[in-house]
Amino acid sequence: MNKFIVFLMVFYGLAFAKAQQTPSPQPVSKDSIIKSTAQYFYVDGDSINAIELNSVLLLQDLKFKSRYERIKYLILKRKVLKVWPYAKLAAERLTILDERLSSLRTKNQKKKYSKMVEEYIEEEFTAELKKLTKTEGQILIKLIHRQTGDTAYALLRRLRSGWSAFWFDQTASLFNISLKEEYSPEAVIEDFYIEDILLNSITDDKLEDQDAAIELDYFKARKNWKKYENNLPASYDSVQLSARAQRIKEYREKKARKAKRNRK
Repeated sequence: MNKFIVFLMVFYGLAFAKAQQTPSPQPVSKDSIIKSTAQYFYVDGDSINAIELNSVLLLQDLKFKSRYERIKYLILKRKVLKVWPYAKLAAERLTILDERLSSLRTKNQKKKYSKMVEEYIEEEFTAELKKLTKTEGQILIKLIHRQTGDTAYALLRRLRSGWSAFWFDQTASLFNISLKEEYSPEAVIEDFYIEDILLNSITDDKLEDQDAAIELDYFKARKNWKKYENNLPASYDSVQLSARAQRIKEYREKKARKAKRNRK
């Protein structure tokens, strides 16, 4: 991953604070009994105890008409599975960080605490974040918005300063990355793919669940995706697949030239 992205994630990643750990749950006495008011339904004269079950989201696999869109989905799936743990951790640590900062009285105390967090992040996460590509970095930014309710830009303004947020955003734009970008599955097809991948992976126990911090309407997004697929032009696949083949060719040639230079 580009060194700038690592630098960005390090400072933006104040949410990953380790200095304050999540409190562990207190043990419950063996003799304690959790009481609840039982509810009964009467069917043909017999009483039936009502049991409240967790809600279950039933999802059907997406049936792609477009081969190119199917390829996009599969590529995204690999990237989403890779970056989701970071987004989930960010949401957890951001809550802890906010609680810790609010308990500090002076600006100097908050500055020292933030500095300690930054040093920890740089030591603990830089090696992992270096493995992310630019595209994975942008997906991570979107997912952190999904899990925290704030864009990267808003978090930088709040956790550091408006001036820092401005310059980070200006630099990020040079790499075609937006810190102000929001996660919007209802409006952006790629975001809908990400949401579908997340929900299916969580349902299949491939990813740990965590509630989103923003309101999402999966079925509205799915309906919009169906309209999108139905309105693709007949030449869409041939044009897009040809362009993709050209990008792959150029990438391999560039990689070969770099390898040749390194051998000299």
